[in-house]
Amino acid sequence: MRSSTGPDSLPIAVATPAFMREIARGWRADSCAIGLVPTMGALHAGHMSLVEAACRENDRVVVSVFVNPIQFGAGEDLGRYPRSPEHDLAMLRAAGVDAIYKPSGTDMYPPGSSTRVNVHGITDILEGAARPGHFEGVATVVTKLFAATSPDRAYFGQKDAQQVAVVKRLAADIDLGVEIRVCPTVREADGVALSSRNAYLDAAERQAAVCLSRALGLAAEAYGRGERNPARLRAILSEAIEAEPLARLEYAEVVDPATFAAGGSLAVLAILIGKTRLIDNHDLKLPYPG
Repeated sequence: MRSSTGPDSLPIAVATPAFMREIARGWRADSCAIGLVPTMGALHAGHMSLVEAACRENDRVVVSVFVNPIQFGAGEDLGRYPRSPEHDLAMLRAAGVDAIYKPSGTDMYPPGSSTRVNVHGITDILEGAARPGHFEGVATVVTKLFAATSPDRAYFGQKDAQQVAVVKRLAADIDLGVEIRVCPTVREADGVALSSRNAYLDAAERQAAVCLSRALGLAAEAYGRGERNPARLRAILSEAIEAEPLARLEYAEVVDPATFAAGGSLAVLAILIGKTRLIDNHDLKLPYPG
């Protein structure tokens, strides 16, 4: 059973893959189940829901905090991605995690490093098409995090649905022996999904972001009434976004949640509000929250 480090204890700070492997080996020697929560920092309640699930289900929990440069494309927000190290430490300490794995870019990608991991097919569409190279960066860093932490379970949020599908495919194809646990999207009272990038929005843009959850709710209502025509469901999503003057639709699709092939029950959206790109999704088979 898990024995928490408690709110008054400092988690082990881990800066290198070698030290992380050493700690994980020790936990393994003690027959501890290990849970990993990969993050890029700027933690919010959505991240903490993953941490809480990991703490419930494992003997030891490690949270990685690494803004992964190779999953950002040219012109994206790597340089200005929100960072809040003191806030993150306070939240993770209060949660009672056992270790915080915070490697440097050089530790993760030493000079001369040239190996990349590519999950074919699912990474070429939607988010993959909009952000070339993004999922290669995600698959590579996840593989390296798994190698360093040796987890039994790894925790991801449903908000990044295509990332979840990529990581599940990766873990299955390479026989990594890691159970991928997916936790529900955490939303604000008005339905907006929690995201570190929400910090970029001004007051008017933040209000406009409600169009995402409104669109998903309307599509879920239609699905619940028996609508199954993908074109009609896409139209419902698109019309709800286009009704918001500050939002520009990038895509609105209904796909299979495992393969992201067209024609399933997962509604996925990407929009731009000002300079901020936001994504959201909902499985239309399920009642929409709120």
